[in-house]
Amino acid sequence: MRSIRTFKTFLAVVKHGSFAAAGHVIGLTPAAIGLQMRSFEEELNQQVFDRAARSVELNPAGRKLIPAIEDLVQRYEAITTGRDTDELSGTVVMGALISALMGSFADALWSIKKQYPRLEVRLLAGQSADFTRKVELGELDGAVVIRSPQAVPSNLIWTPLYRETMVLIAPTNPHFDLPDDPIEMLHNCPFIRFDRSTWTGYLVCEVLRQCNVNPKDTMELNSFDAIMAIARQGFGIAIVPKLANVDWSKDRGLQIIPLPCVLIERDVGLIERPNHLRKGFTDAIKQHFIPDCQ
Repeated sequence: MRSIRTFKTFLAVVKHGSFAAAGHVIGLTPAAIGLQMRSFEEELNQQVFDRAARSVELNPAGRKLIPAIEDLVQRYEAITTGRDTDELSGTVVMGALISALMGSFADALWSIKKQYPRLEVRLLAGQSADFTRKVELGELDGAVVIRSPQAVPSNLIWTPLYRETMVLIAPTNPHFDLPDDPIEMLHNCPFIRFDRSTWTGYLVCEVLRQCNVNPKDTMELNSFDAIMAIARQGFGIAIVPKLANVDWSKDRGLQIIPLPCVLIERDVGLIERPNHLRKGFTDAIKQHFIPDCQ
């Protein structure tokens, strides 16, 4: 009968990505963890890790075990501690877009942290597409991402939290002629494009398609801050989501121009596994935006 300790070791390897990293956290040598996992595989009569000369990676059979093992550990800890393991304390590891931290998610995080001071949230910045796999593998407890243009994997749940309007930004003092009409701007002015390989970049393409415009691209960037800075210096216009915690009204270098003909908004939501050890935290995020969410 496999011990809870082995299950915890397995989850540590999943979360930290290697025997060495997991061992550093839980106080075992990589060799000791390797022996535990080899014994685990023998008892299961199946391989759950693909091993190469210098790396170990969870295989599809191993990924399928994550929800059941998390549930077993969660239930065990609830019995032995006499408390709900979902209480908001300890460490949560979340993925978050930089722009989400400049948007409404930052308000939710601040509110939850004030309510639960024993909670520690580790935030990893990155792109929405990268976070999906990390959540799937258990490396992240959840992530705040943009709605994917593709279907969400069947073993994950995506909950919409809030929406952001897509707007046109233009410099107050441009180094080019700036028409009054926003569609004319998009036709004639140098355009700073959000990286098309990102999900936000995909939305920008959809906005341009809806406006029936093929702009004059001057550069393509994957940083919201960089796009704003370059536009502010007068070198181009851009389409960006209108983030909640950017004080647009006090930005003397930019003007924000609504696109009334555009129906596209950026949907920001939470992606997570159906069962994981930090559902108390992810539920608190959802309830911040959707009070009736259970």
